[in-house]
Amino acid sequence: MVINKTIFIFILFPLFVFSQKTYIPDDAFEQALINMELDDFLDDSVFTEAIDTIKLLDVYNRGIVSLVGIEDFIALTDLFCFNNLITELDLTNQPDLFEVNCSGNLLTSLSIKNGNPNGLWYFNATNNPNLSCVEVDDVPYAYNNWVGGLPNSAVFNVFCSTTQILEKNRGIGLTNVIDLFGRDVVDPFNKVLIYIYDDGTVEKKIIIK
Repeated sequence: MVINKTIFIFILFPLFVFSQKTYIPDDAFEQALINMELDDFLDDSVFTEAIDTIKLLDVYNRGIVSLVGIEDFIALTDLFCFNNLITELDLTNQPDLFEVNCSGNLLTSLSIKNGNPNGLWYFNATNNPNLSCVEVDDVPYAYNNWVGGLPNSAVFNVFCSTTQILEKNRGIGLTNVIDLFGRDVVDPFNKVLIYIYDDGTVEKKIIIK
């Protein structure tokens, strides 16, 4: 009798593993996955096993509001989600990112603190008018090496919790001022400068003379 129970448990175990699902609340996002033959029907979920090895996710211009569920695309290297209605995007669970284009959305929150800033080459978050800060692991590296762009109102930062004004009002100290190429600044006027503070926050400024 004990042997039969053991066999029964081992038979059920692979079924349990396969049944793990990822929550996909946005119907437009899930429909895109169905079109990619990664899912079968709209039920706010997808089998995790179907997405955790996907390297390319191309879901641009699909009317997507939320990419919740993308955290289980752990092998993702290329993400193209531009021209949607996305407000928040968390890519901290994608250590192999190489290209990201999330331009033309409604982003207010964006994090790419994935532990591997050197792996990313192309990053485009332009045309997100409400985006003021993008979380990254290495601020100077992001400015100097990531091809693409940010909205004029946005900066890279190691931690985005408050507005830049609130950061300054905490009495933090300025540690360095560099240009967009990471060089020390001699003439600070009429150019985009990066102000780096001693708590890791940064601010992008243009001082007109």
